Amino acid sequence: MGSKKTSVQTSVQILSPRDVSNLSIKLLSEGHKERALHLLKLALEKDPEYVRALIVMGQILLQKQLNAEATEYLERAITKLFIAGHPTEVEDIDNLILASQWAGVAHIRQGKIVEGIVHLERIAQLDELDELKSKAHYFDGLLMLASALSNVGRKDEAVKHLRLAAAYNPAYNEYLEQCENEDDSVVSAKRKIQHDRKRLGNKKKGKKNKS
Repeated sequence: MGSKKTSVQTSVQILSPRDVSNLSIKLLSEGHKERALHLLKLALEKDPEYVRALIVMGQILLQKQLNAEATEYLERAITKLFIAGHPTEVEDIDNLILASQWAGVAHIRQGKIVEGIVHLERIAQLDELDELKSKAHYFDGLLMLASALSNVGRKDEAVKHLRLAAAYNPAYNEYLEQCENEDDSVVSAKRKIQHDRKRLGNKKKGKKNKS
């Protein structure tokens, strides 16, 4: 039994970072989160800047509510993707969509709304891809962006993105209708709450500076 386990570990060791990452994704889809995490660490030991492994690591850390740690991995992936200029290959663009999507979520969970929206807006600046999986990721990203914009009172922009998403997938019409029908007084209340929070934050800073 021990020799069999050692043999499996040896086999994994000789795999490329891509193969190890793909194996971790398969394990993750089967619910083996910790085993997938172990393999991702191995993939990143082999290549610390392997984008796909960085993104999946970020996703797992988000699932574990480790938002700050997830942000680090996801932003490393984004930085790597831009090193050679703006991504042009389908795989790289798809990875950029995913990394930006989840980096946005990670920031928003930490209360860094502006930073989160910046990441999500990067998706809207990209051209829609023809590849089906990438297309789905793109419109999922627009849905997340619309939600973030709506929550900060930028309703018109949110509706614009939701209309594009709903044209691709009619299931998104539900969110579009909710956003379009949202009472303007609710939007105003959201803005007031955000303004009050900002003022409160400034007051707290002022008190700390005085002390």
